[in-house]
Amino acid sequence: MMNYERLGVGIQGVGAAEASLQSAREYAMERLQSRAPTGPQEKDKVADPILVHPDVRRMLLTMKSYVEGGRAFSTYVASWLDIAKFCDEEELRKKGDGMVALLTPVAKAFLTDRGLESCIIGQQVFGGHGFIREWGQEQLVRDCRITQIYEGANGIQALDLMGRKVVGSQGKLFELFADDVASFIEENRDEESLKPFLEPLAAALERLSDVTEHVLGQAGDDANAAGAASVDYLDLFGLTALAYMWARMVKAAAPRAEGDTSGFYTGKLKTARFYYQRLLPKTVSLAEAVRSGSESMMALTADEF
Repeated sequence: MMNYERLGVGIQGVGAAEASLQSAREYAMERLQSRAPTGPQEKDKVADPILVHPDVRRMLLTMKSYVEGGRAFSTYVASWLDIAKFCDEEELRKKGDGMVALLTPVAKAFLTDRGLESCIIGQQVFGGHGFIREWGQEQLVRDCRITQIYEGANGIQALDLMGRKVVGSQGKLFELFADDVASFIEENRDEESLKPFLEPLAAALERLSDVTEHVLGQAGDDANAAGAASVDYLDLFGLTALAYMWARMVKAAAPRAEGDTSGFYTGKLKTARFYYQRLLPKTVSLAEAVRSGSESMMALTADEF
């Protein structure tokens, strides 16, 4: 039951982020301020919509990347919940159990952390208007904040992932996910639309695998290793998982993009490129943080705080 509840809370975070994105996107298209760096875009108006500014686009694309990637990831986790509960094949059902155990803390914590981040970003798009009640952005921030706390605080979810699911299984549960991503990469090597994505996805998976092995090695000698690594490791895992989701979305969208007049499929492809170029690289610094171990974290005495 708790796996369903925790996935549900993760989806709550995605929902709040989606509401924030919709409001911020509409505001960015209507709010006039300054001119585009390349020159006036709407010369008949006193200023251009703030959507023309690179930093506003960065904020909106960050939100869009997390919302759409998070929605795909929640569906991916839900599919493994269904397999674990309803599949008639015993081996596949056992794999489903393992995937659900591994992925549930990521779905709960990563999606709500990124949900709150997206709500705050949306508030920032509004500027001062985002801080007052009139526009509803401040309520989204408050409503999303609780999702990081109930149904198991996110720090506890990170400990569960790192300590019980990864270290506790000696990496066997992690291998289920890693094999799934690796199989996708291998099966799609000749897919032209995926060529810009498969190499960085493979690098991100290798990075996550290396860090996993590193923590497994540390944990045998250092009782604090898993706890020190846990939050950064969950973020690293979540960013890699969303990269996998975006690659799968590219595969689905690419054949439909040509002649797309709605912007739905072309928008997917362009957002995927943004995610891979601007958000996935965060995994590099997270990996270095995890590899640093627990020493600096545990060095201070109580009085030194």
